Amino acid sequence: MKICLIEPFHTGSHAAWAEEYARYSRHEIVLLTMEGRHWKWRMHGGAVTLARRFMAQVGKVDLLLASDMLDLTTFLALTRDKTAGLPTALYCHENQLSYPWSPDDADPALKRDAHYAFINYASALSADAVLFNSGYHRDAFLGQLPEFLKSFPDQKELESLPPLAAKCSVLPLGLDLQRFEQYRPVPREVAGGPPLILWNHRWEYDKNPEGFFGALYRLQEEGLAFEVAVLGETYRKCPPVFTEARQRLGERIVQFGYVEDFADYARWLWRADLLPVHSHHDFFGASVVQAIYCGCTPLLPRRLAYPEHLPSALHGRCLYDDFDDLLQRLRVLLRSPASKIDRLRDHVARYDWRQLVGRYDELFETLSAGERIREVS
Repeated sequence: MKICLIEPFHTGSHAAWAEEYARYSRHEIVLLTMEGRHWKWRMHGGAVTLARRFMAQVGKVDLLLASDMLDLTTFLALTRDKTAGLPTALYCHENQLSYPWSPDDADPALKRDAHYAFINYASALSADAVLFNSGYHRDAFLGQLPEFLKSFPDQKELESLPPLAAKCSVLPLGLDLQRFEQYRPVPREVAGGPPLILWNHRWEYDKNPEGFFGALYRLQEEGLAFEVAVLGETYRKCPPVFTEARQRLGERIVQFGYVEDFADYARWLWRADLLPVHSHHDFFGASVVQAIYCGCTPLLPRRLAYPEHLPSALHGRCLYDDFDDLLQRLRVLLRSPASKIDRLRDHVARYDWRQLVGRYDELFETLSAGERIREVS
């Protein structure tokens, strides 16, 4: 079976997901991609560029697998000579309906932000299957669609929602977690110093670095001992709180900045002790799952996709309710460090491609045969 995987924003977790699926799948995966920049223009114009390339460069395929950054309706219209009747799946890493807008973005105030969500909605209508990386993500998208459509002046098309929902299901994000194993200390090295707190997320507003560092400032003022490793990708516009944190936390910061080499990144994750997360938003949380796999003890909000990554028996231990609850849990763990929770690593190991790729392949075989897919979460 031959699948054309279409990704207009080929960078970060989008690129890793596409390339790793192509590597582990038993099917032939043809990648049709564009550089991961100018995300708004990719959602508007990427379909035109990729349609042209598809018609010129891609031969016969059995299925189209597109990411949510593609305007699938435009792509199908421009390639109908080759794609008419071809099964299509839309994989949603995120969506622009429930993704929080940056406070620095002028589009919401100018009332020109709705079209990106409409692209996601129309693409979902045109696909044969709509796949979400978490149950939270699926429910958030479907839950907000009614109010979104009601905001339009007439012909609100609410009757389109039940059939759309019927073709939505959850297909968890595949991750190459076993790649971390070769950097795992055996036996685990004991540094002997204070507990190491980890940040391994993008340096962007939706990850709420203000809340994360605000908690550390409080703990520092209380005289608690800890160190901090600040990893994660940085971009041209970086929240100023990172510069402030480097100054205020000083020698407590033992690593600051993006780590290019995967081996170094993996070693920091294995070394870290605590992963306090205070994000405003996460549809899945690949960096969180990676840290959990490497033995970090997570402290996660009792919301978003995070509860899905933990056994229900450990929700009380690893999920917190609000900022004060997070602070109190951090105080306890810093004063009396707990042992690693091996059950957590075993639980998230189900996201490794070696366990998940067969379910991907079978799903797309079913879709290609014209059958309705089953829930795979």
